[in-house]
Amino acid sequence: MAPAVASGLNVARILYVWDADYPWDVRAEKICLALSAASHEVHIAARNRSWKPLQERLPEGTVHRLPSWSWAGRRLDGMLSFPAFLSPRWRRHLLDTATRIRADLIIVRDLPLCPTAIRTSRRLRIPVVLDMAENYPALLQDVWDTGRQKPFDWMIRNPRAAARVERYCLPRAGHIVVVVEESAARLERLGVNPNRLSVVSNTPSLARLEAGPVAPPRPPEAPLELVYMGLMELARGVSLLLDAVGVLELGGTRVHAHLIGGGRDLAVLREHANALGLGDNVVTFHGYVPDHRAALGIVGAADVGVIPHYANEWATTTIPNKLFDYMAAGLPVVSSSAAPCKRILQETGAGVVFEDRSAESLADAIRGLRNDGVRRRYAEAGLAAVRQRYNWETDSATLLRAVDQMLHRGQAGG
Repeated sequence: MAPAVASGLNVARILYVWDADYPWDVRAEKICLALSAASHEVHIAARNRSWKPLQERLPEGTVHRLPSWSWAGRRLDGMLSFPAFLSPRWRRHLLDTATRIRADLIIVRDLPLCPTAIRTSRRLRIPVVLDMAENYPALLQDVWDTGRQKPFDWMIRNPRAAARVERYCLPRAGHIVVVVEESAARLERLGVNPNRLSVVSNTPSLARLEAGPVAPPRPPEAPLELVYMGLMELARGVSLLLDAVGVLELGGTRVHAHLIGGGRDLAVLREHANALGLGDNVVTFHGYVPDHRAALGIVGAADVGVIPHYANEWATTTIPNKLFDYMAAGLPVVSSSAAPCKRILQETGAGVVFEDRSAESLADAIRGLRNDGVRRRYAEAGLAAVRQRYNWETDSATLLRAVDQMLHRGQAGG
């Protein structure tokens, strides 16, 4: 099925496959908005646990939700709509949607539905792109390493099974988009041709800089405002941040940590904060903030952005959105020694790195940022790096080149 061509450029019908409810996901929205702005016709296949309308037109594209099985009830329907590549519901949904919209290209987010997308693309003889936002096997392994897997995760979120799925998908996807250079290097070690790889990172738009000035100096008596935005999971090192806050409080350094996000370990982390004697005046759990702009407002009001992720295989092959969110908000960044964050902070001068899994080292790094002038230097370096390189305008251009390459290939093969 050849894509439509206008004025010498490929203008196509693109199906983006997202394995959860939509809206919302920041990366999916940015990618689909970039494709729509390039005059492509964008469609999003999504789950539907909340039983929303089967179709919805949004600025970034038209959402096609998985038909619900109302006869099963919400709980059972949710279980039966799990995005497994063996699911006949998802197989039918992707094939029906792609056929109905006459898709020219499929972009599938991460591994769970990648085999299904590959089979659909072969059936319709159109190219498929894997948007690998995560090292999925390593992500699952982290959950298992902390002992936080659920009873059925051995079957549906098993890291060994995910690794086998990955080995199936890598040679069969026409192109693979990754979020950081270290992820591309990993795939090259697994045998992927570098010509089939593009790095499209989780960067903010330049328009965000207007809302992210360097914060004014804090009064000497005020606590240093820290922020962490992300999943509340032990595997993300959030308990380490709480430990460091405890070290700082015991040492007489006043801080106030804002934790933004939900997750499977939120209750455990609240209990950990209580056990450390950290009250609401020291640690504020904001929970999941559905309005992303409101969450960014909390980030922008802080003094320091923290990334406590353990330097394990997952963290060394991905890059968190929060790194660039902090930089765009004019915050100095404190990160663990996970390779991608360490590299970017050292390259840009946007922050400092602490020793992996050491609460004392993290506390020392935060103490070093009590001085307003020191924080300002790091913050200004981060803002400059976003203006010059780490912005969505740069990354979306890379995305569009990769999409255009695949459309030309599909046209030649059609």
